[in-house]
Amino acid sequence: MIMKYINNQLAIAVLAVICSVGAVNAQEIIKDSIKPKPQAGPTKKLKVDGIIATVGDYLVLDSDIDKAYLELASQGQSTKDISRCQMLGGLLEDKLYAHQAIQDSIVVKDEEVKEKMSEQIAYMVEQLGSMEKVIQYFKKDTEDDFRTDLFDIIKTNKLSGEMRRKIVDAVEITPEETRTFFKSIPQDELPVFGAEMEVAQIVIIPKITDEEKQRVIRRLKEIKAEVLAGASFKTRAVIYTDDRASASSGGFYKINRKTQFVKEFKDVAFSLGEGEISEPFETEYGYHIIMVEKIRGQEVELRHILMMPKVSDQALKDAREKIIAIKSRIEKGELTFAEAARTLSDEKETRANGGTLINPKTQDTRFELTKMDPTLYSEVSNLKDGAITAPILDDDPRSGKKYKIITVTNRINEHTADYAKDYIKIKDLALKEKQIKAIAKWTDEKIKETYIKINGEYRDCLFLNNWLKK
Repeated sequence: MIMKYINNQLAIAVLAVICSVGAVNAQEIIKDSIKPKPQAGPTKKLKVDGIIATVGDYLVLDSDIDKAYLELASQGQSTKDISRCQMLGGLLEDKLYAHQAIQDSIVVKDEEVKEKMSEQIAYMVEQLGSMEKVIQYFKKDTEDDFRTDLFDIIKTNKLSGEMRRKIVDAVEITPEETRTFFKSIPQDELPVFGAEMEVAQIVIIPKITDEEKQRVIRRLKEIKAEVLAGASFKTRAVIYTDDRASASSGGFYKINRKTQFVKEFKDVAFSLGEGEISEPFETEYGYHIIMVEKIRGQEVELRHILMMPKVSDQALKDAREKIIAIKSRIEKGELTFAEAARTLSDEKETRANGGTLINPKTQDTRFELTKMDPTLYSEVSNLKDGAITAPILDDDPRSGKKYKIITVTNRINEHTADYAKDYIKIKDLALKEKQIKAIAKWTDEKIKETYIKINGEYRDCLFLNNWLKK
């Protein structure tokens, strides 16, 4: 039924992404050879590699399927029920996306690819022990061969991902479409949502001294002067930034006006010209400097360095005492948790809502217990109704150390979907279905207009998409 259809399509999409990780984009023409009939797992017999499919300018080798199986196995995934035909179908989809991305002039910078490649190689070396073992595992003759193939894999994946994103980002869902979707689901097929809870928190951020703020500002000005004198901004971002999310990429971000960054950051970013470096400025996360690298229409490619002022031991002690006092006032009935959050909490995002947390995955106030962040779950799972946690020292990688107290404001038992109560979840399901249909329509149209060839025994595969153009 509809829900099963959505789950099946999502599973296929996931399989396509997984397959693409292990697939290698061939760089030379290899004559096709006689291959065994497709079977349910990677063949163990020695065989001559050959081209089994062509999608636009991309080739798929028989060994690409074996590599996809190896990648799945390395992730602990079972491959016994995945046929070679299914693997090939996923690879074909990925190549079609990448091919069309090039036709649509979607650009993936080599620098981005190299940065991602460095991260992946570092991870592989850590897992396998040495670069030599990595080369041996992927059956390459030299490190240069391995790096060339990995570069092509990552670039193809990035092109494919950008093309997928372009398709689904254009899809929107209306309230009427959401209602129609919900009504179309048979009563006995309605989804069941697991137990959920709503939680609220009060946050006290330790005070930073003016001397510490000035120290950070001076250091950022020194770094700016060093860069203007010829030093690398990227290198200094890797070394000095407190933004862990961008440290490995040298502080790089690509943003537009709709990107979910704080207003102060975007205001400075969009006020600069190419090559300009800002003066130090403050956001709720600390102090920044920004260097704009490229302006592409409505998008800005930039690098930034974030420095968070250090918190003194005395400031931490004062913050803890303050939150203990707030907790005591709530428990004595002097004010409610929501009132305390609105008037005393230092967290802007939750203060206006009485401290209520928003689920970052769903943008709803509910957290499904089986999908809740493990840290948050451990903090609230044993709380009784009306109870408040002891003060928790939270070392947030974005905003630094702070104290918080948490309470559970609502508990929702496992239940069958209700349109009024679960509108956001139902809307998300309706949107996913519409996105799946949009991707299916797009794929069908592009298959018809793209050069595609399937070779040998793989022409006997029963694909979900019309790759054989029958």
